[in-house]
Amino acid sequence: MTEVVVAGGGLAGLVAARRLAEAGAEVRLFERHGEVGGRVRSLHRDGFVFDRGFQVLFTAYPAARRELDYGALDLRRFAPGAVVARPGHRAVLSDPLGDPSGAVETLFNRDVTTLDKLRVLRLRRELAGKSPAEIFGGPDATIREYLDERGFSSRFLSNFAEPFYGGITLDRSLSTSRKAFEFTFKMLATGDIAVPAEGMGAISQQLALRAREAGVEIHTDETVTGVEAGGGDAGDGEVTVELGRETTTADAAVVATDPKQARDLTGVGSIPTEANGCVTQYYAFDGPELDAGRRILLNAGEAGPNQVVQLSSVAPEYAPDDRTLLSATFLGVADDPDEEFAARTARTLDSWYPERRLDLEPLHTARIEFAQFAQPPGVWSDLPDVGDPEGPVYLAGEYTEASSLNAAMESGRKAARAVAADHLN
Repeated sequence: MTEVVVAGGGLAGLVAARRLAEAGAEVRLFERHGEVGGRVRSLHRDGFVFDRGFQVLFTAYPAARRELDYGALDLRRFAPGAVVARPGHRAVLSDPLGDPSGAVETLFNRDVTTLDKLRVLRLRRELAGKSPAEIFGGPDATIREYLDERGFSSRFLSNFAEPFYGGITLDRSLSTSRKAFEFTFKMLATGDIAVPAEGMGAISQQLALRAREAGVEIHTDETVTGVEAGGGDAGDGEVTVELGRETTTADAAVVATDPKQARDLTGVGSIPTEANGCVTQYYAFDGPELDAGRRILLNAGEAGPNQVVQLSSVAPEYAPDDRTLLSATFLGVADDPDEEFAARTARTLDSWYPERRLDLEPLHTARIEFAQFAQPPGVWSDLPDVGDPEGPVYLAGEYTEASSLNAAMESGRKAARAVAADHLN
Protein backbone atom coordinates (compact mmCIF):
# COMPACT_ATOMS: atom_id res chain seq x y z
CA MET A 1 0.00 0.00 0.00
CA THR A 2 1.19 3.51 -0.81
CA GLU A 3 2.30 5.36 2.33
CA VAL A 4 1.86 9.13 2.58
CA VAL A 5 2.94 11.49 5.35
CA VAL A 6 1.09 14.78 5.80
CA ALA A 7 2.95 17.49 7.71
CA GLY A 8 0.46 19.88 9.30
CA GLY A 9 -3.07 19.45 10.59
CA GLY A 10 -4.75 22.64 9.43
CA LEU A 11 -7.69 22.63 7.02
CA ALA A 12 -5.51 21.90 3.99
CA GLY A 13 -3.69 19.00 5.63
CA LEU A 14 -6.88 17.43 7.00
CA VAL A 15 -8.64 17.57 3.62
CA ALA A 16 -5.60 16.19 1.79
CA ALA A 17 -5.18 13.37 4.33
CA ARG A 18 -8.83 12.29 4.20
CA ARG A 19 -9.03 12.31 0.43
CA LEU A 20 -5.81 10.30 0.12
CA ALA A 21 -7.04 7.74 2.63
CA GLU A 22 -10.32 7.42 0.78
CA ALA A 23 -8.31 6.88 -2.43
CA GLY A 24 -6.52 3.92 -0.84
CA ALA A 25 -3.34 5.35 0.66
CA GLU A 26 -2.04 4.67 4.15
CA VAL A 27 -1.84 8.15 5.62
CA ARG A 28 -0.15 9.50 8.73
CA LEU A 29 -0.63 13.14 9.69
CA PHE A 30 1.70 14.97 12.09
CA GLU A 31 0.61 18.20 13.79
CA ARG A 32 2.99 20.17 16.00
CA HIS A 33 0.27 21.57 18.26
CA GLY A 34 -1.74 19.62 20.81
CA GLU A 35 -4.83 19.85 18.59
CA VAL A 36 -5.51 20.10 14.89
CA GLY A 37 -6.89 23.12 13.09
CA GLY A 38 -3.97 25.46 12.56
CA ARG A 39 -5.41 28.95 12.62
CA VAL A 40 -8.98 27.63 12.76
CA ARG A 41 -9.26 26.72 16.43
CA SER A 42 -11.48 27.70 19.37
CA LEU A 43 -10.87 27.99 23.10
CA HIS A 44 -13.71 27.02 25.45
CA ARG A 45 -13.45 28.56 28.91
CA ASP A 46 -15.94 29.36 31.68
CA GLY A 47 -18.90 28.98 29.33
CA PHE A 48 -17.41 31.25 26.64
CA VAL A 49 -16.12 30.39 23.16
CA PHE A 50 -13.10 32.33 21.90
CA ASP A 51 -12.13 31.71 18.28
CA ARG A 52 -8.49 32.23 17.37
CA GLY A 53 -9.15 35.77 16.26
CA PHE A 54 -12.35 36.92 14.60
CA GLN A 55 -13.18 34.34 11.93
CA VAL A 56 -16.30 33.52 9.97
CA LEU A 57 -17.43 31.01 7.36
CA PHE A 58 -18.85 32.21 4.05
CA THR A 59 -21.46 29.54 3.40
CA ALA A 60 -21.18 30.00 -0.38
CA TYR A 61 -17.54 28.86 -0.39
CA PRO A 62 -17.45 26.04 -3.02
CA ALA A 63 -14.83 24.01 -1.15
CA ALA A 64 -16.64 24.40 2.17
CA ARG A 65 -19.88 23.14 0.64
CA ARG A 66 -18.01 20.16 -0.73
CA GLU A 67 -15.95 19.25 2.35
CA LEU A 68 -18.21 20.18 5.28
CA ASP A 69 -21.53 19.02 6.70
CA TYR A 70 -23.25 22.32 7.46
CA GLY A 71 -26.10 20.62 9.29
CA ALA A 72 -23.73 18.95 11.75
CA LEU A 73 -21.94 22.26 12.32
CA ASP A 74 -25.24 23.82 13.45
CA LEU A 75 -24.42 27.15 11.84
CA ARG A 76 -25.43 30.48 13.36
CA ARG A 77 -25.83 33.21 10.75
CA PHE A 78 -25.03 36.92 10.88
CA ALA A 79 -27.62 39.40 9.67
CA PRO A 80 -26.65 40.72 6.23
CA GLY A 81 -24.94 44.08 5.98
CA ALA A 82 -23.42 46.06 8.82
CA VAL A 83 -23.87 49.01 11.14
CA VAL A 84 -21.67 51.98 10.20
CA ALA A 85 -20.50 53.63 13.43
CA ARG A 86 -18.54 56.70 14.44
CA PRO A 87 -18.80 59.06 17.44
CA GLY A 88 -22.46 59.83 18.07
CA HIS A 89 -23.63 57.98 14.95
CA ARG A 90 -24.89 54.49 14.05
CA ALA A 91 -26.68 53.55 10.81
CA VAL A 92 -27.61 50.25 9.16
CA LEU A 93 -26.27 49.58 5.67
CA SER A 94 -27.53 46.33 4.23
CA ASP A 95 -28.38 44.49 1.03
CA PRO A 96 -32.11 45.06 0.42
CA LEU A 97 -32.29 41.97 -1.80
CA GLY A 98 -30.81 39.68 0.84
CA ASP A 99 -32.17 41.54 3.87
CA PRO A 100 -35.66 43.00 3.33
CA SER A 101 -35.90 43.83 7.05
CA GLY A 102 -33.05 46.32 6.68
CA ALA A 103 -34.28 47.88 3.43
CA VAL A 104 -35.90 50.95 4.96
CA GLU A 105 -32.91 51.81 7.17
CA THR A 106 -30.57 51.27 4.24
CA LEU A 107 -32.71 53.48 2.00
CA PHE A 108 -32.35 56.41 4.39
CA ASN A 109 -28.69 55.77 5.22
CA ARG A 110 -26.61 58.82 4.29
CA ASP A 111 -23.19 57.28 4.91
CA VAL A 112 -23.14 56.35 1.22
CA THR A 113 -24.84 57.98 -1.75
CA THR A 114 -27.94 56.78 -3.58
CA LEU A 115 -25.76 56.10 -6.62
CA ASP A 116 -23.48 53.97 -4.45
CA LYS A 117 -26.46 51.81 -3.48
CA LEU A 118 -27.41 51.36 -7.12
CA ARG A 119 -23.81 50.51 -8.02
CA VAL A 120 -23.74 47.86 -5.28
CA LEU A 121 -26.88 46.23 -6.71
CA ARG A 122 -25.37 46.31 -10.20
CA LEU A 123 -22.13 44.78 -8.93
CA ARG A 124 -24.10 42.14 -7.04
CA ARG A 125 -25.85 41.02 -10.21
CA GLU A 126 -22.66 41.08 -12.25
CA LEU A 127 -20.53 39.03 -9.84
CA ALA A 128 -23.27 36.53 -8.99
CA GLY A 129 -22.97 35.25 -12.56
CA LYS A 130 -19.18 35.26 -12.70
CA SER A 131 -17.25 32.06 -11.97
CA PRO A 132 -14.21 32.00 -9.64
CA ALA A 133 -12.07 31.06 -12.66
CA GLU A 134 -13.22 34.20 -14.46
CA ILE A 135 -12.56 36.32 -11.38
CA PHE A 136 -9.03 35.09 -10.74
CA GLY A 137 -8.17 34.97 -14.43
CA GLY A 138 -9.10 38.56 -15.17
CA PRO A 139 -7.09 41.78 -15.06
CA ASP A 140 -5.85 43.03 -11.70
CA ALA A 141 -5.73 46.27 -9.72
CA THR A 142 -6.12 47.34 -6.12
CA ILE A 143 -9.56 47.32 -4.51
CA ARG A 144 -9.42 51.11 -4.27
CA GLU A 145 -8.61 51.47 -7.98
CA TYR A 146 -11.36 49.02 -8.85
CA LEU A 147 -14.01 50.86 -6.83
CA ASP A 148 -12.85 54.25 -8.11
CA GLU A 149 -13.11 52.99 -11.67
CA ARG A 150 -16.69 51.86 -11.02
CA GLY A 151 -17.61 55.30 -9.73
CA PHE A 152 -18.09 54.64 -6.02
CA SER A 153 -17.95 57.77 -3.89
CA SER A 154 -15.36 58.70 -1.29
CA ARG A 155 -18.10 58.31 1.32
CA PHE A 156 -18.62 54.69 0.28
CA LEU A 157 -14.89 54.03 0.47
CA SER A 158 -14.29 55.58 3.89
CA ASN A 159 -17.56 54.65 5.62
CA PHE A 160 -18.03 51.12 4.29
CA ALA A 161 -15.33 49.65 2.03
CA GLU A 162 -12.34 50.53 4.21
CA PRO A 163 -13.63 49.05 7.48
CA PHE A 164 -15.60 46.17 5.92
CA TYR A 165 -12.86 44.98 3.58
CA GLY A 166 -10.28 45.94 6.17
CA GLY A 167 -11.90 43.24 8.27
CA ILE A 168 -11.88 40.71 5.42
CA THR A 169 -8.39 41.37 4.00
CA LEU A 170 -6.82 42.95 7.13
CA ASP A 171 -5.84 45.83 4.86
CA ARG A 172 -7.87 48.98 5.43
CA SER A 173 -5.87 50.85 2.78
CA LEU A 174 -7.72 48.84 0.09
CA SER A 175 -4.41 48.01 -1.58
CA THR A 176 -5.30 44.31 -1.77
CA SER A 177 -6.04 42.76 -5.17
CA ARG A 178 -9.43 43.44 -6.73
CA LYS A 179 -9.72 39.68 -7.28
CA ALA A 180 -9.95 39.09 -3.54
CA PHE A 181 -12.70 41.72 -3.44
CA GLU A 182 -14.66 40.24 -6.34
CA PHE A 183 -14.48 36.70 -4.97
CA THR A 184 -15.59 37.63 -1.45
CA PHE A 185 -18.29 39.97 -2.78
CA LYS A 186 -19.64 37.10 -4.88
CA MET A 187 -19.66 34.86 -1.81
CA LEU A 188 -21.57 37.50 0.14
CA ALA A 189 -24.07 37.93 -2.69
CA THR A 190 -24.79 34.20 -2.97
CA GLY A 191 -24.54 33.01 0.65
CA ASP A 192 -24.39 33.94 4.31
CA ILE A 193 -21.75 34.73 6.91
CA ALA A 194 -21.90 32.22 9.75
CA VAL A 195 -20.12 30.55 12.65
CA PRO A 196 -20.69 27.04 14.01
CA ALA A 197 -22.58 26.96 17.31
CA GLU A 198 -19.51 25.47 19.03
CA GLY A 199 -17.03 27.88 17.48
CA MET A 200 -14.95 27.94 14.31
CA GLY A 201 -12.78 25.15 15.71
CA ALA A 202 -15.74 22.82 15.07
CA ILE A 203 -14.85 23.01 11.37
CA SER A 204 -11.40 21.57 12.04
CA GLN A 205 -12.78 18.97 14.42
CA GLN A 206 -15.29 17.81 11.81
CA LEU A 207 -12.57 17.50 9.16
CA ALA A 208 -10.38 15.58 11.63
CA LEU A 209 -13.23 13.19 12.47
CA ARG A 210 -13.84 12.50 8.80
CA ALA A 211 -10.12 11.93 8.25
CA ARG A 212 -9.96 9.42 11.12
CA GLU A 213 -13.06 7.64 9.82
CA ALA A 214 -11.30 7.31 6.46
CA GLY A 215 -8.34 5.65 8.20
CA VAL A 216 -5.91 8.53 8.73
CA GLU A 217 -3.57 8.25 11.72
CA ILE A 218 -3.43 11.71 13.33
CA HIS A 219 -0.49 12.42 15.63
CA THR A 220 -0.52 15.68 17.60
CA ASP A 221 2.41 17.26 19.46
CA GLU A 222 4.66 15.95 16.67
CA THR A 223 6.69 18.50 14.71
CA VAL A 224 8.03 17.71 11.27
CA THR A 225 11.50 19.28 11.19
CA GLY A 226 12.72 17.99 7.85
CA VAL A 227 11.50 16.51 4.57
CA GLU A 228 14.09 15.00 2.24
CA ALA A 229 13.06 13.57 -1.10
CA GLY A 230 14.95 10.73 -2.71
CA GLY A 231 16.05 10.87 -6.28
CA GLY A 232 13.77 10.66 -9.28
CA ASP A 233 10.62 12.33 -10.43
CA ALA A 234 7.52 13.00 -8.35
CA GLY A 235 6.29 9.45 -8.79
CA ASP A 236 9.60 7.82 -7.89
CA GLY A 237 11.85 7.54 -4.87
CA GLU A 238 11.18 7.72 -1.18
CA VAL A 239 10.72 10.59 1.26
CA THR A 240 12.47 10.77 4.60
CA VAL A 241 10.57 12.77 7.20
CA GLU A 242 12.34 13.98 10.34
CA LEU A 243 10.32 14.16 13.56
CA GLY A 244 12.62 15.65 16.15
CA ARG A 245 14.97 12.83 17.12
CA GLU A 246 13.15 10.24 15.01
CA THR A 247 12.75 9.71 11.28
CA THR A 248 10.18 7.93 9.19
CA THR A 249 9.84 7.19 5.50
CA ALA A 250 6.98 7.24 3.01
CA ASP A 251 6.30 7.03 -0.69
CA ALA A 252 5.18 10.67 -0.73
CA ALA A 253 4.81 13.62 1.61
CA VAL A 254 2.35 16.50 1.64
CA VAL A 255 3.64 19.64 3.35
CA ALA A 256 0.63 21.46 4.77
CA THR A 257 2.32 23.60 7.41
CA ASP A 258 2.24 27.38 7.78
CA PRO A 259 3.95 29.25 4.91
CA LYS A 260 7.23 30.00 6.68
CA GLN A 261 7.73 26.42 7.79
CA ALA A 262 6.64 25.11 4.37
CA ARG A 263 9.29 27.24 2.69
CA ASP A 264 11.93 25.97 5.11
CA LEU A 265 10.92 22.34 4.63
CA THR A 266 10.64 22.40 0.83
CA GLY A 267 12.95 25.18 -0.33
CA VAL A 268 10.18 26.57 -2.56
CA GLY A 269 10.97 30.27 -2.59
CA SER A 270 7.67 31.34 -4.16
CA ILE A 271 5.71 30.46 -1.02
CA PRO A 272 4.54 33.88 0.25
CA THR A 273 5.66 34.80 3.75
CA GLU A 274 4.71 38.49 3.92
CA ALA A 275 1.78 38.60 6.29
CA ASN A 276 -1.12 40.71 7.53
CA GLY A 277 -1.86 40.28 11.23
CA CYS A 278 -4.44 41.38 13.76
CA VAL A 279 -5.31 41.47 17.42
CA THR A 280 -8.77 40.33 18.52
CA GLN A 281 -9.88 40.94 22.08
CA TYR A 282 -12.96 39.46 23.73
CA TYR A 283 -15.12 41.09 26.42
CA ALA A 284 -18.24 40.30 28.40
CA PHE A 285 -20.80 42.72 29.79
CA ASP A 286 -24.11 42.55 31.61
CA GLY A 287 -27.36 44.26 30.76
CA PRO A 288 -29.24 44.73 27.47
CA GLU A 289 -27.52 43.80 24.23
CA LEU A 290 -26.35 46.49 21.82
CA ASP A 291 -28.84 47.42 19.12
CA ALA A 292 -26.52 46.15 16.38
CA GLY A 293 -27.86 42.67 17.09
CA ARG A 294 -26.42 40.13 14.65
CA ARG A 295 -24.78 42.78 12.46
CA ILE A 296 -21.09 43.74 12.47
CA LEU A 297 -20.29 47.21 13.78
CA LEU A 298 -17.89 48.92 11.35
CA ASN A 299 -15.63 51.69 12.62
CA ALA A 300 -15.97 54.61 10.21
CA GLY A 301 -13.93 56.79 12.56
CA GLU A 302 -10.20 57.22 12.85
CA ALA A 303 -9.40 55.50 16.15
CA GLY A 304 -10.18 52.23 17.90
CA PRO A 305 -10.86 48.73 16.59
CA ASN A 306 -11.68 48.15 12.94
CA GLN A 307 -14.85 46.24 13.80
CA VAL A 308 -16.82 45.13 16.83
CA VAL A 309 -19.06 42.06 16.83
CA GLN A 310 -21.70 41.01 19.35
CA LEU A 311 -20.93 37.31 19.01
CA SER A 312 -23.43 36.00 21.55
CA SER A 313 -26.23 37.66 19.57
CA VAL A 314 -25.18 35.65 16.52
CA ALA A 315 -24.40 32.44 18.40
CA PRO A 316 -25.90 32.35 21.92
CA GLU A 317 -23.72 29.29 22.60
CA TYR A 318 -20.64 31.56 22.66
CA ALA A 319 -21.52 32.90 26.13
CA PRO A 320 -23.40 31.97 29.32
CA ASP A 321 -27.09 32.88 29.26
CA ASP A 322 -26.69 35.90 31.51
CA ARG A 323 -23.77 37.52 29.69
CA THR A 324 -23.07 39.19 26.32
CA LEU A 325 -19.83 38.43 24.46
CA LEU A 326 -18.19 41.06 22.25
CA SER A 327 -15.11 40.85 20.08
CA ALA A 328 -13.08 43.82 18.85
CA THR A 329 -10.46 43.43 16.13
CA PHE A 330 -7.49 45.76 15.60
CA LEU A 331 -5.52 45.56 12.35
CA GLY A 332 -1.80 44.89 12.71
CA VAL A 333 -0.08 43.31 15.69
CA ALA A 334 1.06 46.11 18.00
CA ASP A 335 3.09 45.37 21.12
CA ASP A 336 0.69 47.37 23.30
CA PRO A 337 -0.43 45.64 26.50
CA ASP A 338 -3.85 44.01 26.63
CA GLU A 339 -5.08 46.76 28.93
CA GLU A 340 -4.45 49.40 26.26
CA PHE A 341 -6.52 47.54 23.66
CA ALA A 342 -9.34 47.19 26.18
CA ALA A 343 -9.20 50.92 26.95
CA ARG A 344 -9.40 51.78 23.23
CA THR A 345 -12.41 49.55 22.77
CA ALA A 346 -14.15 51.08 25.78
CA ARG A 347 -13.52 54.62 24.49
CA THR A 348 -14.78 53.68 21.03
CA LEU A 349 -17.99 52.09 22.30
CA ASP A 350 -18.61 55.02 24.64
CA SER A 351 -18.42 57.34 21.63
CA TRP A 352 -20.74 55.14 19.55
CA TYR A 353 -23.21 54.63 22.41
CA PRO A 354 -23.19 57.88 24.43
CA GLU A 355 -26.63 57.01 25.78
CA ARG A 356 -25.34 54.07 27.81
CA ARG A 357 -22.29 53.04 29.76
CA LEU A 358 -20.81 49.61 29.13
CA ASP A 359 -18.76 47.95 31.84
CA LEU A 360 -16.56 45.71 29.69
CA GLU A 361 -14.76 42.77 31.28
CA PRO A 362 -11.73 41.75 29.17
CA LEU A 363 -11.65 37.96 28.89
CA HIS A 364 -9.16 36.89 26.22
CA THR A 365 -6.72 38.38 23.70
CA ALA A 366 -5.63 36.65 20.47
CA ARG A 367 -2.60 38.10 18.69
CA ILE A 368 -2.34 36.60 15.22
CA GLU A 369 0.90 37.65 13.54
CA PHE A 370 0.25 35.62 10.40
CA ALA A 371 -3.50 35.82 9.85
CA GLN A 372 -3.29 36.06 6.04
CA PHE A 373 -0.56 36.28 3.47
CA ALA A 374 -0.47 39.62 1.71
CA GLN A 375 -2.46 39.71 -1.57
CA PRO A 376 -1.40 42.74 -3.62
CA PRO A 377 -2.33 42.94 -7.31
CA GLY A 378 -0.48 40.35 -9.37
CA VAL A 379 0.19 37.96 -6.49
CA TRP A 380 -1.82 35.15 -8.11
CA SER A 381 0.69 34.66 -10.93
CA ASP A 382 3.52 34.17 -8.43
CA LEU A 383 1.93 31.62 -6.11
CA PRO A 384 3.48 28.14 -6.03
CA ASP A 385 1.90 25.02 -7.46
CA VAL A 386 1.18 21.93 -5.36
CA GLY A 387 3.86 20.02 -7.28
CA ASP A 388 6.66 22.59 -7.07
CA PRO A 389 8.87 20.80 -4.47
CA GLU A 390 11.41 18.33 -5.82
CA GLY A 391 10.65 14.61 -5.83
CA PRO A 392 7.51 13.07 -4.34
CA VAL A 393 6.79 16.06 -2.10
CA TYR A 394 3.67 18.20 -2.53
CA LEU A 395 2.29 21.44 -1.12
CA ALA A 396 -1.14 21.91 0.49
CA GLY A 397 -1.89 25.35 1.82
CA GLU A 398 -3.99 28.38 1.05
CA TYR A 399 -0.85 30.03 -0.34
CA THR A 400 -1.23 27.88 -3.48
CA GLU A 401 -4.66 29.45 -4.13
CA ALA A 402 -5.65 32.56 -2.14
CA SER A 403 -5.87 33.60 1.50
CA SER A 404 -9.16 32.10 2.71
CA LEU A 405 -10.70 29.04 4.34
CA ASN A 406 -12.02 28.09 0.91
CA ALA A 407 -8.52 28.19 -0.58
CA ALA A 408 -7.10 26.05 2.22
CA MET A 409 -9.64 23.29 1.67
CA GLU A 410 -9.36 23.53 -2.11
CA SER A 411 -5.58 23.24 -1.92
CA GLY A 412 -5.89 20.08 0.15
CA ARG A 413 -8.09 18.51 -2.50
CA LYS A 414 -5.69 19.47 -5.29
CA ALA A 415 -2.67 18.13 -3.39
CA ALA A 416 -4.44 14.81 -2.83
CA ARG A 417 -5.30 14.61 -6.52
CA ALA A 418 -1.67 15.23 -7.48
CA VAL A 419 -0.38 12.54 -5.10
CA ALA A 420 -3.01 10.08 -6.29
CA ALA A 421 -2.19 10.73 -9.95
CA ASP A 422 1.51 10.04 -9.33
CA HIS A 423 1.29 7.17 -6.84
CA LEU A 424 -2.15 5.55 -6.75
CA ASN A 425 -3.15 5.20 -10.41
